[in-house]
Amino acid sequence: MNIIYHESTGTFHLYNDRISYIMTILRNGHLGQLYFGKQIRDKEDFSYFLEMSERPMSSCIYENDRSFSLEHIRQEYPVFGTTDYRQPAVEVRQENGSRISDFCYKGHVITDGKPVLAGLPATYTEADEEAKTLTVMLEDAVTGVQVELYYTIFARGGVLARSVRISNGGAQAVRLSRAMSLCLDLPDREYVWQQLSGCWARECHIRTRNLEPGITAIGSMRGNSSHEHNPFVVLRRPNADERQGEVIGISLVYSGNFRLQAEVDAHDTLRLLAGIDPETFEWKLESGESFQTPEAVMVYTDRGLNHMSQTFHKLYQRRLARGYWRDRVRPILNNNWEATYFDFTEERLVEIASKAKECGVELFVLDDGWFGARSSDRAGLGDWQANRDRLPNGITGLAERIEAMGMRFGLWFEPEMTNKDSDFYRAHPDWILATPERSQSHGRYQHVLDFSRKEVVDAIYEQMAAILGEAKISYIKWDMNRSITECYSAGWPADRQGEIYHRYILGVYDLYDRLTTEFPQVLFESCSSGGGRFDPGMLYYAPQGWVSDDSDAVERLKIQYGTSLGYPVSSMGTHVSVAPNHQVFRDTPLHTRANVAYFGTFGYELDLNKLSDEENEEVKEQIAFMKKYRQVLQYGTFYRLKSPFEGNETVWMAVSEDQRTALVGWYRVLNCVNGRYTRVRLEGLNPSWRYHNVYSGTTHFGDELMCAGLITSDETAGQVPAGVKPYTDFESRIYVLEAEA
Repeated sequence: MNIIYHESTGTFHLYNDRISYIMTILRNGHLGQLYFGKQIRDKEDFSYFLEMSERPMSSCIYENDRSFSLEHIRQEYPVFGTTDYRQPAVEVRQENGSRISDFCYKGHVITDGKPVLAGLPATYTEADEEAKTLTVMLEDAVTGVQVELYYTIFARGGVLARSVRISNGGAQAVRLSRAMSLCLDLPDREYVWQQLSGCWARECHIRTRNLEPGITAIGSMRGNSSHEHNPFVVLRRPNADERQGEVIGISLVYSGNFRLQAEVDAHDTLRLLAGIDPETFEWKLESGESFQTPEAVMVYTDRGLNHMSQTFHKLYQRRLARGYWRDRVRPILNNNWEATYFDFTEERLVEIASKAKECGVELFVLDDGWFGARSSDRAGLGDWQANRDRLPNGITGLAERIEAMGMRFGLWFEPEMTNKDSDFYRAHPDWILATPERSQSHGRYQHVLDFSRKEVVDAIYEQMAAILGEAKISYIKWDMNRSITECYSAGWPADRQGEIYHRYILGVYDLYDRLTTEFPQVLFESCSSGGGRFDPGMLYYAPQGWVSDDSDAVERLKIQYGTSLGYPVSSMGTHVSVAPNHQVFRDTPLHTRANVAYFGTFGYELDLNKLSDEENEEVKEQIAFMKKYRQVLQYGTFYRLKSPFEGNETVWMAVSEDQRTALVGWYRVLNCVNGRYTRVRLEGLNPSWRYHNVYSGTTHFGDELMCAGLITSDETAGQVPAGVKPYTDFESRIYVLEAEA
């Protein structure tokens, strides 16, 4: 790992054993992009990467030079309007109304380690030798506005983290109308674009398209990263697949409004932008003030999609997630929501928890309905005190009863919301986001608190901290069940209203940071009606999150498969729920519900008292299995082998770091008649070791399993021999492979 500056050519070269990133100071003082890809040898001069030629209808910087046009030069942080007609990375509106800027090189600094981004989540280092950071300073001479471009290259993996700090060094106030975290100009458009999109209950489905001239983009203007689009995209070469080929992954460490877009120009040059959505953003910078963009993380590999994902997994597990639970296996939980909804008493909860303890559950979680006048969606949010009619001993008393059983206790909050039918709202009706003289729309009968205001965040913090400080609470499920509309804050002047979306999410981060700092051993799990805000920003504070409210195992195949493109298994909240399922009413076998949920944090969202004795024995076996293998499942190397988006079967696997244990999840949605023989090639095993297949009782060398494959054929519908259990729809198996000594 190194960062080299060649002064004679004005060239920067950032590299490690995987990647190189090369840029140069252009003739006009701007910063130009030369190369991003597989690591190449360093040398003094890479100027031949900078291609310029005269092109008809181009506008040019220099009077006697028709070749130097920013329209056709790859840049690091481009502006609009000075011969570049493409979408810019930054736009500064000045007092005279001009939006023209000219950010020229002023200097740079190379430091060991990685700087902290104040008030924002970001990847980090624990030792300076883990990374190096290049900070390049640019300045617009007319306005005095300065831009600092941060590039952090990690010692391990093809990872580059980028962010931008913009400061007003001039005498007059300016307004940022665009401040992206990353611009990557690539020399061609020969990539396939992959995004994670969907909606509530079917999040993170993989969508694929070829890039054509024009703009391909995803984003959110909902105030949260959203169910519809995840702030993560992949660019892969057309010949790349899970196992080989060039892939670039872009992940935005942010939980608010965002945009990720690829612009292909008429000459097939590709510009990739990532950052805060500019449609909902404006930021006033007074003289002496600064603005910090969120961080964007870039990963390059020439070893396919699996390797890209594994790079993100390791980075986000160890250097984005933080705290006590970062490296620990997660407790197996039982959440009461689908078991009771709002209809519960303390004794009913204790009854559910007692059965869960008997089966081996480690954590009991009380979901919505424990506070204020909360008997439905219509009331109580904001009143974070126990409803004594339901819980006569309060949260403290209930927690003590759960702890006395030998289990931990967890609690649901939705701290960013209030109902109009609440004491909190009646005391502070101006503490919601609402535009004067306009209607106040609701979502699930609730309204969004104005977390751009410190006093609002403080008030919620005081309520939550009081409960956490008094009761034995080991886990918090942090929910967020509606998006932002009528975004206006009564606490800020008119010329600051463009800042509210971003200030809101900064307030969320502030509350998370204060609570996780004060209560470091509490496990926080993020949720936003499931996967509405499942993003890297949340992972910084909460090491796991609900990927979806849809707990049906069959639906989860696509959801978890897609999510794994950018997020580790240890971050995915996964539960066994009731059957027929409450979202799709599918009656999925209990073993399949567990076999899917194993590849996540694992737990149950049902009343185990309502299962048969036979089913509860199966639950006990499932929990024992998860306890035995959760280190491998949650922190092993994850491989996608067969895609649910391409056929009737899904296969994935996790391999321990020492390669001695592997677990293969095999799933078939629909049964078939007189089906073909099937097998799947495994990955990540030691080719020279013998592995015992616990499921089949057979033994094979690692190279056999990876080259010839694991045979998954079975007796399908039709003529099933006597004594053989017939298979049905929604079938699944877990193959455990143990290396022989």
